[in-house]
Amino acid sequence: MSGWTTPEDIRARVLREWEKGRLLASLVTGEDVFPLRIALKGPSSSELSQRFADVKAWIARLQDAARRGVRLEMRFVEHRVIGTNAVPAEIWIDSLDEALALIGKGRDAGRFQALVRDAQARCATVVPWMAKRPLRALELAAQWSRLLDIVLWLREHPRPSIYLRQVDLPGIHSKFIEQHRSVLSELCDYALQCDVIDTEATGFSQFERRLGFRAKPIPVRFRLLDTSPSLAPGLTDLTLAGEEFARFDPGMPNVFITENEINFLAFPAMANSLVIFGAGYGFDTLAQAAWLRGKSIYYWGDIDTHGFAILDQLRAYFPNAQSLLMDHDTLHAHCDHWVREDKPADRDLPRLTPPEREIYDHLRRNTWGESIRLEQEKIGFTLVARALSALNFNRQCPVQPPTQIL
Repeated sequence: MSGWTTPEDIRARVLREWEKGRLLASLVTGEDVFPLRIALKGPSSSELSQRFADVKAWIARLQDAARRGVRLEMRFVEHRVIGTNAVPAEIWIDSLDEALALIGKGRDAGRFQALVRDAQARCATVVPWMAKRPLRALELAAQWSRLLDIVLWLREHPRPSIYLRQVDLPGIHSKFIEQHRSVLSELCDYALQCDVIDTEATGFSQFERRLGFRAKPIPVRFRLLDTSPSLAPGLTDLTLAGEEFARFDPGMPNVFITENEINFLAFPAMANSLVIFGAGYGFDTLAQAAWLRGKSIYYWGDIDTHGFAILDQLRAYFPNAQSLLMDHDTLHAHCDHWVREDKPADRDLPRLTPPEREIYDHLRRNTWGESIRLEQEKIGFTLVARALSALNFNRQCPVQPPTQIL
């Protein structure tokens, strides 16, 4: 009807208030949401006469809605053709019950009120969270009791220093806690004392640290490229928990980091050296190894925007880290192997050297083609051996190129 307000428009307007969480939140906060005025668009003066039948049908539909909880205020309009007629002037919803009935959410509101009563009886400090995120609380109705069990357990056992698997509560397993880390973290912010929460630990992956659980150790895999020391006789490919790696200094001055497992495995023997299977953007574990700060570190990643972004991040922990095979000549010697980079990075990287920054800028500006990427495993291994030889370490183990190119 030419944009005139309809009963469907009224329902949609109330539904928006529901979707904002405002209706449920008012059950906790007592906010005066009602009466709620609904914007009204009706016929113009000319439409009243030219479309009189349509106007009558429109008014009838609104009056029908008024019988189902909508308050319709009328005004009298005098028209020189059709005379004096009563037309809708304002639309109101007067109460929460009427709004809930209009959008069919009465049962959901009842469930939410039951959750609030449960929280008030067991852990009243989380009720403000329910006012802030009422729809999320309603979504978690089936799990609500168990979530409160965990919060209350943490209140009794602050910073427990155990693994999630060791929490022993009826009907609750470690996967349940893992699946609900985000909401548990939010609830604990309301329920626990500030001094038992590590506020610097944020995000899904730092849940354990934030609340004082023991985190699953992050392994560090590395290979000893110099087999002459007797650190681990007969062993070269080793994996240690991050904390153990932080205490393990093999006394080798040269450390390589590569992101590709095959390159890691094929990395040639070299004196006084080891190679670490890379960490992508996650260098927190390596940063715990203070002994690495005294080493010569070489990073070999893909030649693309993210490869340089990872290098830049590595230098935040190890400022003297150098790049390996991430240069102009290597990139253009392998142009036949270029592929397209998915979602390239495009931010300033202040820790790159001038030559690295130049390549990075060309890549993100698409100078040589759109979203160019050279994966490190596409680089011929003869070139790898030559680059390592050029480092001119004091070698006990010569770098031997393989018989075929990887």
